[in-house]
Amino acid sequence: MSAHEPWQLVGTSAELYERYLVPSITALWATDLVSRANPRSGDRVLDVACGTGIVARTASERMSSGRIVGLDINDGMLAVARSIPMGGGPLVEWMEGSALQLPFPEDAFDLVLCQLGLQFFPNQSLALNEMFRVLRTEGRVAVSVYSAIENTPVAHGLVDALDRHLGPGASKIKRSEHSFTAPSELHHLATKAGFRDVTVETVTQTIRFTSPREYVRLQIAATPMAVMVAEMESAEREAVIDGITNEVKGILQNSDGEELSSPQEAFVMLGKK
Repeated sequence: MSAHEPWQLVGTSAELYERYLVPSITALWATDLVSRANPRSGDRVLDVACGTGIVARTASERMSSGRIVGLDINDGMLAVARSIPMGGGPLVEWMEGSALQLPFPEDAFDLVLCQLGLQFFPNQSLALNEMFRVLRTEGRVAVSVYSAIENTPVAHGLVDALDRHLGPGASKIKRSEHSFTAPSELHHLATKAGFRDVTVETVTQTIRFTSPREYVRLQIAATPMAVMVAEMESAEREAVIDGITNEVKGILQNSDGEELSSPQEAFVMLGKK
């Protein structure tokens, strides 16, 4: 995307999220999480807060049989998930529902996955209690959450720039992605919910975009932050994007107008019922 390309991206936020942010960011974490969770053929798998479905689809690719359910509260995300062709593994059942009140009986699943969703839940303890409830005895859980925002340089630069260019508090949504600041916080919540053999590992991926401006534009257009600039005139919006981009470039030594790359850190928790 050039610096002069117009703002408008064709599609809903959910469609843009799947088209641009999944390949650049969440697919990396999905591969990591599913590899650690190791779903087996015949398993009953639940993906909580599945979004557009990258974790559920990745799990399906590793299984020749079994049941996979992708659950999300956002019907727009689920609509995109349903539109994506599946591979040769088990078909995913896409369901709308809340992580705080999972619509399943006890002992319904062998594996529960939750990628980068727990930090957004209004009651994280209740969500983990629900994951525990629907697992069978000896069932497994695998959860990932972003770590402190200071450990993902490009996100840290973005939130400071958002507040300067769009007003105090403009970065609230983005900062909320990084509410967990230490592995012990996630470990405590998991053991409190009843999980045993809990481990939490700090993991780093490298995210890449074709340019800093692409990163900034997509972080706004393909996320709930889009509402902050939706009513702006084109020239004003482009000026804001340019201003934020210049600040993001300034904190990344390898972002001189070419490819943007940045480490991104998360905590990955594994446990058993």
